[in-house]
Amino acid sequence: MSGRILTVAQQKGGSGKTTLTAHIAVGLARQTGNPVAILDVDPQGSLGTWFEAREQMLGEDETGLVFRTASGWGARREARSLARDHAYVIIDTPPKTDVDAKPAIDAADLVVVPIQPTPVDLWATSQTIQLAAREDTPAILVLNRVPPRAALTVEMAQAMGESGYEALASRLGNRTAYAASMGSGRTVLETDASGKAAAEVSAMIAELVGKL
Repeated sequence: MSGRILTVAQQKGGSGKTTLTAHIAVGLARQTGNPVAILDVDPQGSLGTWFEAREQMLGEDETGLVFRTASGWGARREARSLARDHAYVIIDTPPKTDVDAKPAIDAADLVVVPIQPTPVDLWATSQTIQLAAREDTPAILVLNRVPPRAALTVEMAQAMGESGYEALASRLGNRTAYAASMGSGRTVLETDASGKAAAEVSAMIAELVGKL
């Protein structure tokens, strides 16, 4: 049986896709103990830069992950190839381009859509959800970079519910710990395992595993 493929996608830039991809990958590897691969199809290469920093920090053989890159239609082939040897394959996609994201979404078992709690992000998300629907791939929203202003969060959660989009109950806060951990090639699960950010990620991973 092949592994499960999760594609992190969002047409709007600045949603935190790469940070979410890295944290999902490390979280799945740590919580399930299964082999995990990450696939970067974003030409910006931010995930590759993070992985290189991870190799330097932990050692090339101690990253706990397998990393590959692909572009365009090669993403679907590479993802399915990785899924033969890994329990999970996590794909980071570029924003604002249906052409590059489409093969990665087509290959996925689930599309994970990060969304910041603003009306603009919710409007932009509809494009990604529609793209997933066209590929007959289920999609789920993850509230990301949630500020401590509860009123806005509740308002956006209600708007998301009215949109009919499925969303995880767990949310990731707007915490500097996420960016700080990424800068050293790690995640909050490794830099502050007992912190609030790590608890958020662990809850998200448990929910995702349940969905899969």
